[in-house]
Amino acid sequence: MDDVKMLTKKLFPYAYNILGNIDDTQDVIQDVLIKFNEKDISTISNQNAYLIKSVINQSINLKKKNNRERQQKITLPEPIVTNQGENKIELDEILNYSMLVLLDTLNTKERAVFLLKEAFDYEHDEIAEILTVSIENSRQLLTRAKKKLKLRQPYITTSSIKDRKYLQQYLETIRKGDVKTLEQMLSDEVQVLADGGSKLNVVAQLTSGVNDTIKLMTYLYEYYQKDFEIKIEEINHQSALLFYNGTTLINCQIFELNSDGKISNIFSVVDPAKLMRI
Repeated sequence: MDDVKMLTKKLFPYAYNILGNIDDTQDVIQDVLIKFNEKDISTISNQNAYLIKSVINQSINLKKKNNRERQQKITLPEPIVTNQGENKIELDEILNYSMLVLLDTLNTKERAVFLLKEAFDYEHDEIAEILTVSIENSRQLLTRAKKKLKLRQPYITTSSIKDRKYLQQYLETIRKGDVKTLEQMLSDEVQVLADGGSKLNVVAQLTSGVNDTIKLMTYLYEYYQKDFEIKIEEINHQSALLFYNGTTLINCQIFELNSDGKISNIFSVVDPAKLMRI
């Protein structure tokens, strides 16, 4: 068997892509490995498959529990920097941020089937064995998931130089308060989703439409962000703005651009607990 560090690196994407939270992911992996080491592993023919199955099922159970206990309307995934060669995580297998948000519209079984089939290329017989469902049920779950996601695929791509330049232009436009240019940069269906956690209030959890988005983002910049240091970073394979007050990260905004190159979603994480590792 691989050592603990290698196993953790291998198992991390399976748990994180279900849970969207690093602490929960690490807790699940640690618990699975502890129980695994207490077993007579000579009776397990495929130890890697056993561990992956255990991590997935424990992640599903924890996700269900978290969903039941969730009080706030909008909860966003914990962001991960994906362009710094982190050796502790298989970064290529971490889904992009927009897809993680979209996957929260699925129930936990649908999410697990979709991830295993579309992101990890498992066959339905393998998925059925992992989730203890029939092969036909696995197919049905995938069909339902795709319908809910409107057939959108989890393409795992890094943010492009073009995206980063567009974000730099967006930032300069915000600084100037250039409403006309901002109108051209935002898609008609643009949304801002904000997650302040359970203790921190946000100005608005959900804002939609060009005019309301411009009002919100220019207001936030003028009254909260203009004195912050702002950096452009790659978060979960998408371009993002990081707002620092001194050395403290206050806000992480991840941007999704549509096929026309316009901003369609801004995911704003201000929950301090989700910003600790960036």
